[in-house]
Amino acid sequence: MKLSVIGTGYVGLVSATCFAEMGNHVICVDNDQKKLEKMRKSIVPIYEPGLDTLFHRNIEKKRLVFTDDLKYAVENSEVVFLCLPTPQGEDGSADLKYVFGVAGDIAKILKGNDDKDFKIIANKSTVPVGTCASVTKIISDEGIKNYEVISNPEFLREGFAVDDFLKPDRIVIGAESKEVFEKMRILYEPFVRQGNPIIEMDPYSSEITKYAANSYLAMRITFMNELANFTEKVGGNIDLVRKGISADTRIGKRFLFPGIGYGGSCFPKDVRALIKTSIDNNSTMTILQTVDEINNRQKLVLVNKVLEHFNNNIKEKKFGVWGLSFKPNTDDMREAPSIYIINELLKHGAKISAYDPEAMENSKFYFNDKIEYAENQYDAIKDKDALLILTEWNEFRNPDLKLVSENLKTKLIFDGRNVFTPVRMKELGFTYYSIGRVLVK
Repeated sequence: MKLSVIGTGYVGLVSATCFAEMGNHVICVDNDQKKLEKMRKSIVPIYEPGLDTLFHRNIEKKRLVFTDDLKYAVENSEVVFLCLPTPQGEDGSADLKYVFGVAGDIAKILKGNDDKDFKIIANKSTVPVGTCASVTKIISDEGIKNYEVISNPEFLREGFAVDDFLKPDRIVIGAESKEVFEKMRILYEPFVRQGNPIIEMDPYSSEITKYAANSYLAMRITFMNELANFTEKVGGNIDLVRKGISADTRIGKRFLFPGIGYGGSCFPKDVRALIKTSIDNNSTMTILQTVDEINNRQKLVLVNKVLEHFNNNIKEKKFGVWGLSFKPNTDDMREAPSIYIINELLKHGAKISAYDPEAMENSKFYFNDKIEYAENQYDAIKDKDALLILTEWNEFRNPDLKLVSENLKTKLIFDGRNVFTPVRMKELGFTYYSIGRVLVK
């Protein structure tokens, strides 16, 4: 099938590459000339495990091409996927200027070609309810008839996006006509050979489904974070509590690990956008307002532990930080708890040296020269007053603790991701703070 993907961020590039891997011809469109130049040279512009192999293979097979020519892409595609950014506006709503802008451009392209092949315009961008209808109006206002705008949300986890696309739990298609459902089924059937469902619904329900999924997962994380804080206060151990509740098949094991708050490009933005949409429709989702407030507080829980330990005086204290990205296996820094934690420590006069396997270059956008960047995890903590663990990269889970002890000025660790166990840290002579577990003295 001939496809085009407009926008080559995480969603767009992963989608385009995986569609090409299944034998489709995919035209990627972007207006960032530097990014286009990189991709034409077979350089993957983002860090996503497993993407590079598929990317190189499909460029070599000439199934994956790159252009800034939207007209060429639209005219040579059966399905046009919109994978455009929808950044958070000042009022918390999703900013749709890129989606609507491209919709207007597509309308102009189709205006002189409405007698040609039927076009499916599939929105993969995370957008508020009613966006498909708005895009349809933009195109219809130009007199175009031979098309349909549909909702086809993505459910990709950064760090696992390739596997999630190739082996999805489900495919959601929000459309109106039988012909479109049939064509989209043909496109996606190779991805669901094990029997996972292709769920067909109207566009409004499809748009809600995307926000509902992310908001519910954010709510689970936030519940566990608040439960962890309470458990620690009363002398319990959140690890044991988590095991106790996750064994209930109605609850399950995923998204129940406490920490320093969720971040990334999806959860914070999508929760706030759904809050704003619910307010606009006189159906305020107060539970999500609480989730957002608690998550903002949780990002500073580790800072409070640091301040309490040092009697509220950390001026000129030196801290080594392991992990900057919002989660492991990605270089994404958007809404990362590390941004809030490090900035708060800097406000109190602390000095920071940080190491992350992939995100240090992106982190410079947020910190500039306010912090130092180390070449490895041990250099980051050399002669430092304490270690802070802010992202649970696998290489941080089983480090050489003898080297950690030798490099730190004092054997002090603040673990925002619970990668170690309190008893073992105590046996090794560390003062060890974590989330939801009492300090072992």
